[in-house]
Amino acid sequence: MEKNYEYPLDLDWQKDELVDVVQLWRLVELAYEKGVEREKFLTQYALFKKVVPSKGEEKRWGNKFEDASGYSLYQVVKTAKASNKKIIRL
Repeated sequence: MEKNYEYPLDLDWQKDELVDVVQLWRLVELAYEKGVEREKFLTQYALFKKVVPSKGEEKRWGNKFEDASGYSLYQVVKTAKASNKKIIRL
C-alpha cells in the first residue's frame, strides 16, 4: 500500500531522535500491513519513549499519526505488551 501522508515529527528533535520516531511509525505501519516482530517493536517503542517520555505527549503524537495514517500506535503497543507471540499483526 502506498502511503500518501507525512509522519508527524517535531523539527526541534535531534537527528537521532527523528530517526527513532520515524522507525516507530514504520513499525506501526508494518504491524497493520504485514506483521512485525514483537521484540523489535518493543525495543523501538522504548527508544521512542526516550524522545517522548510523557504519556500525554505520546498520546498527542500517536493521535496525529493515527489521523494521518489510520494506524493506531496505542493499539499496537497494547497488543505487543499483552501478547507473547513472536510476530504481532493487527
